[in-house]
Amino acid sequence: MARFQRGSLRIEPRKNGQTWVLRYFVTRPLDSRRVEHKIAVGLVRDFPAESAAWAEVERQHLQSQINRSDFRGRVTFADLVQHYMRHELDEQTEAVDPKSHTTIAGYRRILKNRCLDRWGKRTALGIQPLEIEQWLKAIKREEQLENPTLDKIRRVMSLVFKHGQRYGLIPRSEESNPLRFVRCKTTSDYEAMILTPQQAFVVLMQLKEPERTLTLLAASAGLRISECLGLQWQDVSFAESTISVRRTWTCGRVGIPKSKASHAPVPLHPLLAEFMQEWKNTTSYSGPEHWVFASFKLKGRQPRIANMLVEDHLRPAAVRAGVLKEGEKVRFGFHNLRHSLASFLVRSKTDPKTVQALLRHSDVKTTLQLYAHSVSEDRMAAQGEMLEAILQSSSAAVN
Repeated sequence: MARFQRGSLRIEPRKNGQTWVLRYFVTRPLDSRRVEHKIAVGLVRDFPAESAAWAEVERQHLQSQINRSDFRGRVTFADLVQHYMRHELDEQTEAVDPKSHTTIAGYRRILKNRCLDRWGKRTALGIQPLEIEQWLKAIKREEQLENPTLDKIRRVMSLVFKHGQRYGLIPRSEESNPLRFVRCKTTSDYEAMILTPQQAFVVLMQLKEPERTLTLLAASAGLRISECLGLQWQDVSFAESTISVRRTWTCGRVGIPKSKASHAPVPLHPLLAEFMQEWKNTTSYSGPEHWVFASFKLKGRQPRIANMLVEDHLRPAAVRAGVLKEGEKVRFGFHNLRHSLASFLVRSKTDPKTVQALLRHSDVKTTLQLYAHSVSEDRMAAQGEMLEAILQSSSAAVN
């Protein structure tokens, strides 16, 4: 019959002050002797009575853990992170839902640069929701972070705890994941700069090839810049008037499209096809497996680099076109063209499902809530329609 132990509490002097310590025994594999182990439960000033200390032991589920056959001591947040990285962020692991290398890199960056320094040495079950909330508010204030960035940190931390629960490193009870109780705003004050078709044309006229064709492709087809740069000529079918999205190019690596919806073929309008065909006839890299927007510097072995295209070509062209002011500190890049396309189509009364299909969003809500921006003229016109309807109704009532 398995032997279960409750352990015992005593007070010991520690660096941070008088500390409640849970004492328990384990069988040492080397010689099968029973040896004493200790876990710090909390400071006496926080838990003045022994009953309060026992309540903290129960809250941290320490008794259930010390009776596990594979228990090696308290599980820290760093332990959970290490296990999560090894099993979920190892790109060689065959995962049911594989993550792109950019997602993996982003998660690793958040955990290493944000979370481990603050929470790594803490017992995972001892981290409180309000502590995390206060920390998120502090880094938002100190570093001027946007709400979606803070929410992403919260979500990554939650994934670590869920992973620990899945593998039985921590209990599977709801309260064992403190992130379930952390409140964090997800909306951002940021609103993308929208270009009118006229402004987009002026920007195009400031560009040379192949940047002009690349920008026109991003502005009209709804492709993300990573998808544009990931195109090979075999993906462009002039006969069938379609562009197949099979891969992305970002952070110097080939990746997979963002979602299942992103794999959908993109229409190739005859006007856009003319520009693409002209560029294919011009470039030295026009073979089926050549990159459509190949790097000349690297002799076609890789596509161009997105951030360099923005800084060296797109942004200066926008300044020359009068869309941006010289030295203006505003976010501007190829993604603004995607927002502009969505806004133009919605304003043109295009069916939302058609806009969703062109942008290849999984959910039409994303199309309408994040990408379809109204401008002042639209709001003025909408207000005018309502006023006319009200006044016409009042006139009819009077007559």
